Amino acid sequence: MLAKRIIPCLDVDGGKVVKGRRFVDLRYAGDPAVLAAMYSEQGADELVFLDITASSQKRDILVQVVKQVAEVINIPFTVGGGIRTVDDADLVLRNGADKVSVNTAAVKNPATVKRLAETYGSQCVVVAVDAKKTNATSSGYEVFVYGGSSATGLDALGWVKRAAELGAGEILLTSMDMDGTKNGYDIELTRRVAESVDIPVIASGGAGKPEHIHEVLTAGKADAALAASIFHYGEYSIAEVKRFLRERDVVVRM
Repeated sequence: MLAKRIIPCLDVDGGKVVKGRRFVDLRYAGDPAVLAAMYSEQGADELVFLDITASSQKRDILVQVVKQVAEVINIPFTVGGGIRTVDDADLVLRNGADKVSVNTAAVKNPATVKRLAETYGSQCVVVAVDAKKTNATSSGYEVFVYGGSSATGLDALGWVKRAAELGAGEILLTSMDMDGTKNGYDIELTRRVAESVDIPVIASGGAGKPEHIHEVLTAGKADAALAASIFHYGEYSIAEVKRFLRERDVVVRM
């Protein structure tokens, strides 16, 4: 059985790590390189870095900050935000990223996913999906882009299937409804997405305690759990979460 992964997330705005609630009300959480080094030492399986305003501000990703983070960690490193082309991906990969995450660009031009997969291999391509409950789609979940500010009319379940067909190696699924609430992940959304694709699903949005992570990795069928607030503000360490999971027979790397 493959080990479940615990992945801290650095939401970066203006070179600083921030955390909000349902994609708004952002507050300062720390320095990207300092937090990254701490998580690497704590035993995080991977690290995700998202430049959360690059797409909405139509600017390039903060490559210098990406490079600073890459220099202090020794774990797989996914970078997203403002990646629109193969050249953009090449830039962050040459500056220390192991994988690239695309969201807005993938929705606006799905061929981007295929080109990235053909160029670097599917294992390098993560399609991030920000989903919210609405009445606009048959599944009840709609895809949003530009940092969660713009509805697309796309059905989240249909889009993840298309992303997988185009060559995505993983889905990074964020529940906009649960993001920053610490009330737990959207288990129904995560399970339905996990059952819709045969590639790994990283669950994001809502972690408030180890029980929530256990639930999304079991009932939610996620392959990995991404969390931010509970780690950034010192409520739990990665080791504490992994011990909790292992005691409940979830396979994790200690």
